[in-house]
Amino acid sequence: MIENEKDVCAEPVFQRVFTQYGEQLRNFLIYRGSEAGQAEDIVQESFIKLWENCAKVIPSKAKSYLYTLASNAFKNDIAHMKVRMKYAESGVAEKTNIETPEFKMEEDEFKERLQNAIAELVPTQREVFLMNRIDKKKYAEIAEELGISVKAVEKRMGKALKILRSKIKELK
Repeated sequence: MIENEKDVCAEPVFQRVFTQYGEQLRNFLIYRGSEAGQAEDIVQESFIKLWENCAKVIPSKAKSYLYTLASNAFKNDIAHMKVRMKYAESGVAEKTNIETPEFKMEEDEFKERLQNAIAELVPTQREVFLMNRIDKKKYAEIAEELGISVKAVEKRMGKALKILRSKIKELK
């Protein structure tokens, strides 16, 4: 019996451990919900780890060592599968779109029209618009920086948006 053996690193002992527990371990994983191919892979990985750590494992503990390795590997596979399913369900993969040449051309044209429309704004309106939309500053911050009231910022921004909407139909 394996319990009476002294060293798992001895090839005959390792062979007996494999013969005695290999199929049981595979069946254990299948009963837990693993597919047959996955179970065989986990069994093989478990025995490889046993072989790599054979000096640390006494033969009487080989069975529990193998079952612990296999169980942990199965749990890791399930956790990884859950992450993959969550990713797939979130639609992240679908959100990445492939831009067509037409889309890229339209986008470039839109950017050019927008830049031209912004350039045509009165300097005070352009300044407020860019500080808010590009620098992401709040109206109060803009008012403080420019030394004007928040109402004046609101008025300049409102006029800027109205002019931009009239020049660029996509902004409506």
